[in-house]
Amino acid sequence: MDFKGNKQNLPSKICLVCNKPFTWRKKWAKCWDDVKYCSEKCRRNK
Repeated sequence: MDFKGNKQNLPSKICLVCNKPFTWRKKWAKCWDDVKYCSEKCRRNK
């Protein structure tokens, strides 16, 4: 994914724990399909 400065076009998902939307981050570029939680805190509280 190439980021061109327009954050409105980034993909998003819903966190399985808190049910809040979160958007794509560069650190998730290689594993976006596997990301399920918005944060480490939510991942620990699953």
